Amino acid sequence: MTGDYPILLVEDDSNDSLLLQRAFRRAALTNLLQVVTNSEEAVDYLLGEKHYQDRAIYPLPRLLILDLKLPGMSGLELLKWIRSEAKLKDLSVIILSSSRQTDDIDRAYELGATSYMAKPEGNFDGLAEMVKCLDLEKNKP
Repeated sequence: MTGDYPILLVEDDSNDSLLLQRAFRRAALTNLLQVVTNSEEAVDYLLGEKHYQDRAIYPLPRLLILDLKLPGMSGLELLKWIRSEAKLKDLSVIILSSSRQTDDIDRAYELGATSYMAKPEGNFDGLAEMVKCLDLEKNKP
């Protein structure tokens, strides 16, 4: 698969983050995968602020993979903020969450999520298959 654009992962659980990075490698995805652990870091990254100022090292992503259950500002609040920022209007946002609650799913789509995927519980092979199914070309603006 293509590796010509960066992806930002917003995930507070280090185990989930490592598993997702491993799943990307297994799926032979060569995209630069940058990882932040909360919404505040994501905002700094997306705005190119604080230690994310160097866009050669921290390029603006074209795809964001977002967990909903984050400390501080929730994933839904971050998604709402993203959609309010003119320069981020074309950013594809895939929600990857353990929540299967209809309210969370509906709200994510209302706020402009590109896609919503439930994390397979305790199943790396399922996560790896899910990553393979991500149509990264489709999510490339």
